[in-house]
Amino acid sequence: MTPQRKRLTREESRQQTRSRLLAAAAELFTERGVNGTSVEQIAERAGYSRGAFYGNFEDKDALVAELLQHRTDRELEEVRALTQNATSGADTLDKLRAWNRARAPHLPEWLALRMELVLHALRNEELRPLLGAREHLARDAHTAGLQQAFAAHDVTPPADPAFLGLIAHALEDGLLIQRLLAPDDIPDDVVVDAYALLLRSWTALAQHPPRPDNNHPQPPQPS
Repeated sequence: MTPQRKRLTREESRQQTRSRLLAAAAELFTERGVNGTSVEQIAERAGYSRGAFYGNFEDKDALVAELLQHRTDRELEEVRALTQNATSGADTLDKLRAWNRARAPHLPEWLALRMELVLHALRNEELRPLLGAREHLARDAHTAGLQQAFAAHDVTPPADPAFLGLIAHALEDGLLIQRLLAPDDIPDDVVVDAYALLLRSWTALAQHPPRPDNNHPQPPQPS
């Protein structure tokens, strides 16, 4: 006898519909861009009617907002799951290298979707705060990782950890774009190589800070 499929509750059915709409939108945004994708196309790709879309999202911007949040949460959860059981700093870097190598084949689609969502948010003022919040979460993750590394080396960070986290986050974005444009010249785990180099440099700077130079005062730290 074929086992009967479990009947979904109303909430489970609703969540399934939303998940399919989000997945369909991610595919279409990657293929055609946000502005080149209609609500009807998203609903059709997901296997639903236009009414099902509006039963779950107020409009396309509302879907973009949820997709931004969903992608951010998933990426941070993946990294936390990788690193929470790491036995050392070197083990953490090894796990991050493996994660970057595993996602490398999907980098063009992932980066295309990320850039489409960023551009759409920049063109729509009401979505910018959400984009800012998303970037803040990513910067916070970098900052927390750096603070843990400095603590493991028993050194005081050479600058505001939030500022260092901003540098690491911005460098990651730039390196991923360069990796996509020149895949034969840049390794899959280039982001981890750069992070490790920064960490070694900043740790050495913290251990052996330069003497103050009155002729070349240090620039003010960002607030």
